Amino acid sequence: MNGSKGGRGRRVILWRHGQTSWNLERRFQGTTDIELTADGVAQARRSARLLASLRPDAIVASDLRRVVATAGELASLTGLTVSYDSALRETYAGAWQGLTHEEIVERFGEQYQAWKRGEPVRRGGGELETEVADRAAPVVLRHADKLPDGGTLVVVSHGGTIRTTIGRLLGLEAHHWEGLGGLSNCCWSVLGEGARGWRLQEHNAGTLPEPVLGDDD
Repeated sequence: MNGSKGGRGRRVILWRHGQTSWNLERRFQGTTDIELTADGVAQARRSARLLASLRPDAIVASDLRRVVATAGELASLTGLTVSYDSALRETYAGAWQGLTHEEIVERFGEQYQAWKRGEPVRRGGGELETEVADRAAPVVLRHADKLPDGGTLVVVSHGGTIRTTIGRLLGLEAHHWEGLGGLSNCCWSVLGEGARGWRLQEHNAGTLPEPVLGDDD
């Protein structure tokens, strides 16, 4: 045990990639391999400077270009080698991919509404959210298990994959995962290890984590 609060004191930072042109167009990317915009590269560089100050022990990332470029900014500052894993890719959404939000609502309205209600939906004939968690969460846990006590893992991935992974690691039932809001480009969420498992300490953050000072730490 590490400290009075239990666990090994490890921390997992789940960091979303920078902006792409499809993000700006509200176009569903999924597994489509879209590059960062110039603004997306600048976002990644700014965030990487902040995250590097936390002295992460390891970086694991999706192998899609928007994430590879984002993770590369942190790797260049820390000297760490990035481990790439296709299991951290965004949700595959079949016929939805490449469509704008408006086009999805127009063409797949019933499917979209069912998904928003928390029903298990294969959006566009693609993956269920639980299947995304099934592939991504074990990767995060495997790399977290390699951390030293008190160590920090940075997971660079995609908004949907991060949300489902957080839901799984917190032990939430799948229909509650929508209760976790989305992540802005190059923002992150922080999971800390407590006596009863992982706890969500920060969500959709863009500044460095501050210690919780009070009665609920």
